[in-house]
Amino acid sequence: MFCIIDDKHVPLFRIVWISDVPHFCGSEECLYEGRYEVRLEAQESVFASREERDDCLEAIRLWQVGEEEEE
Repeated sequence: MFCIIDDKHVPLFRIVWISDVPHFCGSEECLYEGRYEVRLEAQESVFASREERDDCLEAIRLWQVGEEEEE
């Protein structure tokens, strides 16, 4: 019931939405440029690589349809 984002185990039930496009704000000081925002409850966000984002979407899909991941 967790997905790993930036070395953090994020509970799936805390995820509100996941960005479909990479973050871009244009600031030279931005540390999240090109990463995908994963919005959590309480207006918190974590930023995932494309692979982490895709893994998280798959984990949510499996959770919702009631299938267990194959090992």
